[in-house]
Amino acid sequence: MNTLLAQDPTLADFGRDPWWLVLIKIVFAFVFGLLATLLGVWFERRVVGYMQVRPGPNQVGPFGLLQTLADGLKMAFKEDILPKAADKVVYFFAPVISVVCAVTALSVIPFGPMVSIFGHRTPLQVTDVPVAVLVLLACSSLAVYGIVLGGWASGSTYPLLGGLRSSAQMISYEVAMGLSIVAVFMTAGTMSTSGIVAAQGDATRLTIGGVEIPAPGWYAILLLPSFIIFFIATVGETNRAPFDLPEAESELVAGFMTEYSSLKFALFMLSEYVAMVTMSAVTTTLFLGGWRAPWPITLWADANTGWWPMLWFFGKVLMLVFVFVWLRGTLPRLRYDQFMRFGWKVLLPINLVWILVLAGLRSIEDWQSRDRLLATAIGAGVLLLATLLWPSRKPAPKPTPQEQADNRPYGSFPLPPLDLQVPPSPRTKRVVAEREPANIATGSDSREV
Repeated sequence: MNTLLAQDPTLADFGRDPWWLVLIKIVFAFVFGLLATLLGVWFERRVVGYMQVRPGPNQVGPFGLLQTLADGLKMAFKEDILPKAADKVVYFFAPVISVVCAVTALSVIPFGPMVSIFGHRTPLQVTDVPVAVLVLLACSSLAVYGIVLGGWASGSTYPLLGGLRSSAQMISYEVAMGLSIVAVFMTAGTMSTSGIVAAQGDATRLTIGGVEIPAPGWYAILLLPSFIIFFIATVGETNRAPFDLPEAESELVAGFMTEYSSLKFALFMLSEYVAMVTMSAVTTTLFLGGWRAPWPITLWADANTGWWPMLWFFGKVLMLVFVFVWLRGTLPRLRYDQFMRFGWKVLLPINLVWILVLAGLRSIEDWQSRDRLLATAIGAGVLLLATLLWPSRKPAPKPTPQEQADNRPYGSFPLPPLDLQVPPSPRTKRVVAEREPANIATGSDSREV
C-alpha cells in the first residue's frame, strides 16, 4: 500500500470505489468497533484497578489481555433463559438494535485522509453524505428503542420501569447534545464529517498583549462551551458513570436488562462499550480535529500524510476513552432527580444562550476572524466552568420538631413526634413515681433501676 500526500477528502471522492474496496472498509470499521470494545473493557479494568491500588486482570494472556475474550466466550455459552411472559420477537431484536445502531455510526467517521490502497485512491472513510452528522444523531436516537423495547418485551414490571427511566435519561441529554452540534454547523458551514475535519485544519492565532500565540483550529478551543456540554451529554447518553442510572448494578440489578441472560445480555454490554468508543470517535471528529496531528507533531512536514493520521486519530480516541474511565473511577453516582435537573435546567439553558451569543457575534463583521472567536470561546468556557463548579448554597437548617409543632396552621391536626422517639407511657411514669420514695430511703438512684 502506497501513501499519497495529505489531501482532505470531499463529497465528490465518495461513491467511486470498487465493491471489494467498500467491503474492506466496512469490515475494517466493524472490526475496529469490536476490537476497541474488547481492549476497552480490559483498559477500563486495568486503569480502575490502578486507581484503586489493585492489579486488575493479569492472569489470562499477557497482561490479562485475553480476559475480556474469555469472559465473552463464557457468557455466550451460558444457558439462555426466556421468560414465559416475554414477547419473543421483540425480546430477541432489542439487543440487536442497540449493537447495530452503535456500530453503524462508525460508517461516517473519517479515520484518515486520501490514501492509495492497492493502486486505488480512496479516503479512509466508509462513506460520507452532506448530512453525515444527522446520521450520527439518528443512530444515537434509535439506540433508545433497544433499551425501551428490551424493558417492555421482558414481560416484567421492574425491567419496564428501568427502560422508561433509561429512555427519559437518553432523550433528555440527546437534546443538549444536538444543540451543541449546532455551533459546529454554524462555524464549519457544513454537516459533512469530512468537511468538518477539513474546516479545523487551519491554525489560528490568539493575540494577547501584542503577542501572537499559535493555536490549532480545533472546535474544542474555538467552541469551548459547546465542547464541554457535548462531552457531558455524551457521558449521559452512553449511560456511563456518574450517569449510569439506567443500569446502576448495585441498586437496580441491571435495570432494563434484568431478564436477559447469555448472549443477549452480552450484546447489551457490548453495545454500551461500542457506543463509548463511537462517541469518542465522534467527539474527536467534531471537536478535536479528527485525524489531524496535534501540535507540536505538526512541525513534522509529513505528520498529516499517508497512514500516520490514523495513528493520531486512534490516540485521540484512546485519550477520550481514558477520560470516560477516569470519571467512572472518581465521581460518585448522582441521584436521578439531580441528573435530570442538571440536564434540563443547567445544560440546556446555557447551551441556548451560547448559541444565541455565537450567532450574534458571527453576524458582526469585526468578529468573523478566528482569533476573536477564540477569545470569545475561552471567555465563555471559563464562565461555564465557573458556573458548574461554583459551590452551592448551604441549605437552611431544618426546624426542630417543637418548632414545626408551634408553627403549624391554626386548626390543623397535631403533629406526631418527628424525632421517632415515642413518649413514655403513663404506666411507666407511675412505676417510677412509686419507686422514688424507696430509692430515697435506701440512698440509691432511680436511674439505676
